[in-house]
Amino acid sequence: MKKLLLIALAAGAAVFAKKKYDESKAEQALWAEATDSVKRS
Repeated sequence: MKKLLLIALAAGAAVFAKKKYDESKAEQALWAEATDSVKRS
């Protein structure tokens, strides 16, 4: 039972970390686009 709980907790932490990582990448891309001094067409 403890192993199952530990696995579930680890999976939850991994999902949370992945979500935070994806949000960070999206925010970084938004800032890069907003502050890009060279306009592409």
